[in-house]
Amino acid sequence: MKTIDWKYTSVGQIVADDFAAASVFKKYGIDFCCHGEVMLEKACADLGLAVEEVEQALLRQDEAGNGRIPFASWPLDLLMDYILKIHHRGIRARGPELLALLEKVERVHGEAHPELHELKALVCESLEDLEMHLQKEENVLFPYLYELYTAKEQGQRMAPMHCGTISNPIRVMKMEHEGEGNRYLHIIQLTNHFSVPQDGCASYRLLMQELEVFVDALFEHIHLENNLLFPRFEEIEREIVY
Repeated sequence: MKTIDWKYTSVGQIVADDFAAASVFKKYGIDFCCHGEVMLEKACADLGLAVEEVEQALLRQDEAGNGRIPFASWPLDLLMDYILKIHHRGIRARGPELLALLEKVERVHGEAHPELHELKALVCESLEDLEMHLQKEENVLFPYLYELYTAKEQGQRMAPMHCGTISNPIRVMKMEHEGEGNRYLHIIQLTNHFSVPQDGCASYRLLMQELEVFVDALFEHIHLENNLLFPRFEEIEREIVY
């Protein structure tokens, strides 16, 4: 049940406290992942929404109790495992499948729906950029974060990261998150929120379904890192790194 004033709480914190709120924010187009620091009142004002309406939707979701995943209570190593094994693997598995389906639909419907050409270019660019992003997390940032977590659990101190502080690579990761977030917000507009045109075939419908699933997972990935993983590790670094 509601125990805080959502209006003056950041949208990222609202979702961090209860991931079920993500479905409400998705409905209203509120960006809780890349701009999770924005207060709900301002996020609504920026979109021309009545904050009271969004709060009522959050309350209904809260009372329904559906879709809860207790990410905020997970140990940080479990959260990293989830990000690596669900999200990183998911992007690498689903990304090429999504692109192949998109190319098929473009060949059939591209003349009547030229926006498919731009969509394919955006997805191609995204998959290339995401692969580089995942490699940076896997090869540079996450190994040190695992060490940091173990040191914290064992009550040990740690030497600083080779780049001085984890805030430096985190800043890069968040910048790249914002770039991807903006790209997919454009894709949402380009596809009219994953709508299928009247002449769309079964493959077109499947494409929009798979694209929406891919975007939802990507936004969950960004949220988990920006609003949960990174802030908590920055706190640990301040505590135990000498």
